Amino acid sequence: MEEARLIRFVAGPDGEVVPDLGRDLPGRGLWVQATRAAVDMAVKKNAFSRSAKTKLSAPGDLSDRVDSLLARRCIDRLGLARRAGALTSGFEKTDAALRAGQVAWLIEASDGSADGRDKLLAIARRQTRPPRICGVFSSDELSLALGLGHAIHSALLAGRWSQRWSEEIGRLAGFRPLQPDGWSHPESSGPDFRGGEA
Repeated sequence: MEEARLIRFVAGPDGEVVPDLGRDLPGRGLWVQATRAAVDMAVKKNAFSRSAKTKLSAPGDLSDRVDSLLARRCIDRLGLARRAGALTSGFEKTDAALRAGQVAWLIEASDGSADGRDKLLAIARRQTRPPRICGVFSSDELSLALGLGHAIHSALLAGRWSQRWSEEIGRLAGFRPLQPDGWSHPESSGPDFRGGEA
């Protein structure tokens, strides 16, 4: 399995299993598929100790910790993308970027109103290559990350930043759905959040 679809863990100084999402901590890497089910199974089956050939302790909430760390990485990268000019926010700017076919990811606040979201989703649906949709983060989370007063609609533009973000959000997709139940979305958006140019 390609590295982008895996989570690296290492043994901490106290013998506890530690997620290494940046893949830069010292020590032998213990790799697990980037899904909640796989991490939970590794904990349940004591797979970390067997793989490391030494006794390691894995907390029962390890998959929740990974979920939280992945979400933090994703939201932080949106802030960096905005500062780099690769992300635009606000209904009008997002609408214009969608109509220009520049958007790799349409990022909607999970608690935003359905009216504005549905209008943007309808525009996205008409694109030759519809953007992927993310509705994981609340307005408060997006506002804090982007340094905006009230962030609801954002567009991550195609290019280097969206390619990197696709890998991060693809791993997060193994731990939580990227869209709340009941959201309509472009019919051609598939479940693979890592592939393609985005």
